[in-house]
Amino acid sequence: MRCPSCSADDTKVIDSRESDEGTAIRRRRSCTQCLQRFTTYERLEEVPLVVTKTNGGRQPFDRQKIVSGVAAAAKGRPVTVEQIDRLAEDVEDDVRAAPGARGGEVTSAVIGHAVLDRLRLLDEVAYLRFASVYKGFDGAADFQRELVLLEKLASSPA
Repeated sequence: MRCPSCSADDTKVIDSRESDEGTAIRRRRSCTQCLQRFTTYERLEEVPLVVTKTNGGRQPFDRQKIVSGVAAAAKGRPVTVEQIDRLAEDVEDDVRAAPGARGGEVTSAVIGHAVLDRLRLLDEVAYLRFASVYKGFDGAADFQRELVLLEKLASSPA
């Protein structure tokens, strides 16, 4: 680390501690030449997540799209804003860790399925509403088929 005062290359770490709730490391340093003290922060650099759409287009991941879609599906249901925000955060964490997210790219299908998996556990009515849009239901038979699937998933051991 170069000294901000004299630009010397040789600096010594005096103290290190976690900062920003554990997301960074704060280092107190001292220049061995001019004895100037200064602080540096070390943070993890996240790779931006890129979503590959079904039509082949690519765009940056936007957690707010998940929040707005789930909020619309959960309208009038006993689902809080905090639960929706947490679901969106969990989905983002899931897709970042997914085997298909190599190099920071993930398909919209992986995101959609992750939302459905979490929403099913949160509220079944909101799940059906979201699934009807996501899966493009055309009629009552689609809802019935999804209800049968939902019942199977609910009765199977986790």
